[in-house]
Amino acid sequence: MAIEEPNVQHVPHPIEERLEQLAALREEALHAGSDAAVARQHDRGKLTARERLEKLLDPGSFVELDMLARHRAHGFGIEENRPLTDGVVTGWGMIDGRKTFVFAQDFTVFGGALGEVFAEKIHKVMDLAESVGAPMVGLNDGAGARIQEGVVSLDAYGGIFFRNVKASGVIPQISVILGPCAGGAVYSPAITDFVFMVKGTSHMFITGPDVVKTVTGEDVTQEELGGAMTHASKSGVCTFVADDEETALAQVRYLLSFLPANNLEEPPYFEPTDDPERRCEDIVALIPDAPNKPYDIKAVINEVVDDGDFFEVHALWAQNIVCGFARLDGYAVGIVGNQPQVLAGTLDIDASEKAARFVRLCDAFNVPLVTFVDVPGFLPGTDQEYGGIIRHGAKLLYAYCEATVPRVQVITRKAYGGAYVVMNSKSIGADLAFAWPSAEVAVMGPQGAVNIIFRKEIETASEPETRRAELIEEYTERFANPYIAAERGYVDDVIDPRDTRRVLVRSLAMLRSKREQLPQRKHGNLPL
Repeated sequence: MAIEEPNVQHVPHPIEERLEQLAALREEALHAGSDAAVARQHDRGKLTARERLEKLLDPGSFVELDMLARHRAHGFGIEENRPLTDGVVTGWGMIDGRKTFVFAQDFTVFGGALGEVFAEKIHKVMDLAESVGAPMVGLNDGAGARIQEGVVSLDAYGGIFFRNVKASGVIPQISVILGPCAGGAVYSPAITDFVFMVKGTSHMFITGPDVVKTVTGEDVTQEELGGAMTHASKSGVCTFVADDEETALAQVRYLLSFLPANNLEEPPYFEPTDDPERRCEDIVALIPDAPNKPYDIKAVINEVVDDGDFFEVHALWAQNIVCGFARLDGYAVGIVGNQPQVLAGTLDIDASEKAARFVRLCDAFNVPLVTFVDVPGFLPGTDQEYGGIIRHGAKLLYAYCEATVPRVQVITRKAYGGAYVVMNSKSIGADLAFAWPSAEVAVMGPQGAVNIIFRKEIETASEPETRRAELIEEYTERFANPYIAAERGYVDDVIDPRDTRRVLVRSLAMLRSKREQLPQRKHGNLPL
């Protein structure tokens, strides 16, 4: 006779119940913003925070932190609306297999407005990034401080700014503006190393168009006041401009390929496909016969670097100087060059600031510097003098003087006066200096020099203009060449322009083991 089993009811393990609850909470967090808010985001041509992270990071690599965080504020009805994540997604993932920390403000939750918990999440991920030595990328799309949380929000911003400064020069910090960024919120991106913006949807300003009109009477649109092109071409706040969000995020990935994870590491090396001994056969044709004719220094750079691949920084601002990243024999280099096509390549206030910031960034992150020099001097004029060209020009001088990375100078044509000294000359610490036969290293150009030195002789000559022409020709023959500088050792060698790539590759290989001991000090006093 069979024995009947007792009727025992299955009771789920407590952990299983909690896991079901956790799964529900995670699903809620993944859809913290309402469907209507997500639809509005897409209608504006913008991705959601999580969609952006999927585009930025290697597939499946994102590890989220504080997914279940909620605000704890009271008043103005906010306690009745406590969405998970509190409006910002934080964590870490991989970019090309390299660890990177991220936060993405979520405009579909509270309009991306920053409150106490929101900021605590960012503080935590920033602290982690600095402590483990990995880049920090912030995707900004928020309405500023959360008004309902009052002064708590303002204090929380201070915590972000403090961490930005603490990590400056320690880890790369990148800000991507993908929506509004106004008021105090703009200062965190301003402190970071690079700022990306998207045409049409990114806006940055201290005070919006309505306040500007009330205070000054100026009628200006959001795009005119703080759009991507405004900050890329006029203010210099924006480093890179993209046509859409996908392009901006792809550019962030590419930028990080030139930078180390932190200041104690070297930039990534990539096996080159371009022959390090390749001669630049077309480079001579790029330089005009007449010394006053312009040419494009970027064409020269493209001839020299690996595969003609030059990633320009601040391409639309202060275009009389060119800065950017490239590779030589697979190693990352920072390149600075005067641009004869714009303002004859003179140094002005904006060019000095642009180049100084880039030089300091390369020095902070162990990226060697190559400087192409074709500079007739500093830009003259009352606007420049009253605007402080002396102080601003000193920033570039200071930046080069304090840089300890390998530094190589190549003089292509004009190298006149104090501007020659400032542009990474041997006298301010360049490790190696080379000149093309077309180089002119002198205090000033032949015409100006002759007018000063031989003024009386020209005035008393029977044919003043003929005599002036003769003296200019004589001065040019004697001084407008690189050989006097080479005799003195201010130039290490005069080279065939077609050998520039080979010379730079060999020079940087020799300098790779360079070490420099700086004096003990808290910090220098940069002429800000």
